[in-house]
Amino acid sequence: MTEMPIPDEILLPIEPLCILHTLMEAGFEAALVGGAVRDVLRGKTQITDFDCTTNATPEQIQKLFPESFYENAFGTVSITPEELAKQLALREPLTPTIAQSTDRVIDVARATKLHPSLLAAVENEETKQQQLPPFEITTYRSDGTYNDNRRPESVAWGSSLEDDLARRDFTINALALTFEKDFLTKICADKNASVVQIKGQHFTLVDPWHGVEDLVEQRIRTVGDPNKRFAEDALRLLRAVRFSVQLNFEIEQATITALQNAAYLLQNISQERIRDELCKMLVSPYPKEGIELLDSTGLLEYILPEILPMQGVLQGGHHTTDVWTHSLDALAECPSHDPVVKLATLLHDVGKPETFDISGGSPSFYNHEVVGARTAKRIAERLKLSKKDIDRMFILVRYHMFHYQPDMSDAAVRRFMRKVGLANIDDILDVREGDRLGSGARKTSWRLEEFKQRMIAELHQPFAITDLAVDGDDLMRELELHPGPMIGKILQALFEVVLENPEKNEKQTLLGLARELLASLPIVPRPE
Repeated sequence: MTEMPIPDEILLPIEPLCILHTLMEAGFEAALVGGAVRDVLRGKTQITDFDCTTNATPEQIQKLFPESFYENAFGTVSITPEELAKQLALREPLTPTIAQSTDRVIDVARATKLHPSLLAAVENEETKQQQLPPFEITTYRSDGTYNDNRRPESVAWGSSLEDDLARRDFTINALALTFEKDFLTKICADKNASVVQIKGQHFTLVDPWHGVEDLVEQRIRTVGDPNKRFAEDALRLLRAVRFSVQLNFEIEQATITALQNAAYLLQNISQERIRDELCKMLVSPYPKEGIELLDSTGLLEYILPEILPMQGVLQGGHHTTDVWTHSLDALAECPSHDPVVKLATLLHDVGKPETFDISGGSPSFYNHEVVGARTAKRIAERLKLSKKDIDRMFILVRYHMFHYQPDMSDAAVRRFMRKVGLANIDDILDVREGDRLGSGARKTSWRLEEFKQRMIAELHQPFAITDLAVDGDDLMRELELHPGPMIGKILQALFEVVLENPEKNEKQTLLGLARELLASLPIVPRPE
């Protein structure tokens, strides 16, 4: 048995420590539990989700944290970081900005002017900020019987921390940290503190189910009998797979066997809960392996049965693998961190089994993107994605087969941008990159790079008469015209030309066009 040494010191933000201190000052027990403990022991520092447990009842917790909310039957009281900071006079919580790619092809925020034909495709792009989750404080509890594979029929308040840990799903999540009260008193006196460095003599690790051993062995194992754990809440089936691909841990054999035997229980789980776990798998470091594990354990049949027919469907042309293998390889290569884009990449060829035709001697899949987009939309609707994400899913699968030729007109480039939507162009390029790399091709091509530059150029085209390279004074001076409404008519006519051919927005070219217009417009020359 390999033993993991307890760290000599750990780093924690001050907020959860002050929650524990508030509870302990009131005479209650309190500990930090769950995934945060697991991640702290693994040396992680970017942790934002903290759970505390205590022997205080929900009503007693709410008296200590008046701005908290309690909306469930499971003893969990929540308080937002903002309200906690106000109550305890802590520094304002930092809200991290979601990391955005620095090489976005379409960045509307940086576009100086937009072609009018693209204005309808613009979506407001506000600065996206990560919403910090609330701190959760849960009363020690033990669960009653589970009759629906989703939730306990009854909940009883537990008498000890060990009782509470015994009801948790996996050993690596059945860990707790307790702290010296005097130490917390000293730490929480500093209202401007952010992250606290805590030496080993000030905390105690509680590990009744040998979760630390499983952390060392990189193993997913249930607390107690896996058959019982999965029967209690079938979502734990997906959580086992999710933790496996998030942490790159192996699921131990007894847990795997129980998982396979209980796969059918997923029928009792809501699509919203399934969606949330699936999305976490897709943005994990090993999404391909996650789908393979779902398939080998029989879980995939209850999550994404539509992709199972892709197995063994041969492809021709540049493809060297079947549709299933190619789709999983594309998922692994997709550079996006957006679960919707990842899912669209996995589903981009989902229409191929239905459209498979070998009558011509080699496999073909006519209109597979149309059929696939409809299937992807049905999947997105079943998973209860938002209306916006359902539309995105349809677009990304429907148009993933886009082609570019150098002789495409600027208007054709704009039509593609408008059809896909400016907000979706970078996403569809990520799907294309995954598709290419999943086929064994290079990351990009000169045609794709040229297409990107053409699209960037279209974001900066003139969109008002005042953007023309000539004005009324130029027309009167160069063409010897006098002031009047005809000047406006010529400028409008020139603007219509430039809308379709932006490269003609050059002074001498426009003046030449204006001279040609004089022959067809009833314009009176300027008097001598």
